[in-house]
Amino acid sequence: MTNPYYIASNDWLNICFRLCLALLIGSIIGLERQLKRKPAGLRTHMLVSLGSAVFTITAIQVGGEKISADALSRVIQGIAAGVGFLGAGEILRESSQKSQSIEIHGLTSAAAIWVAAALGIASGCGLWQLGLIAAVLTVIVLNLFKKLEKFY
Repeated sequence: MTNPYYIASNDWLNICFRLCLALLIGSIIGLERQLKRKPAGLRTHMLVSLGSAVFTITAIQVGGEKISADALSRVIQGIAAGVGFLGAGEILRESSQKSQSIEIHGLTSAAAIWVAAALGIASGCGLWQLGLIAAVLTVIVLNLFKKLEKFY
């Protein structure tokens, strides 16, 4: 099957577009987290998104024009699992308060990191509309629904 997402290794413009899109999307989410003074902020989200895009583009280029959906799926699964460890670290770091009761902190930050990775994958595949729309929706969820939670 011919890969509609394939980009040649000498197509610098397309590669730069996809990587810069990943940085932009990571910065949209990361800036919101930074402004809320969360430990995982602008740079973290940008790097997670960029790294996901690099892994995705690498898989697409190595697979050539006939990359299998199965091979790309394995790369995406690896990214999701790896980023899960970052999220777990965020939750554990936030939860290490000296309290007698068990409290969980950082779940939203961990989820935002996970979403940044997913959007980096979308950017790496060249799905710029999906990436931008989902980034805007993520910021809406992080802001609007926080206000709704406080209201109720």
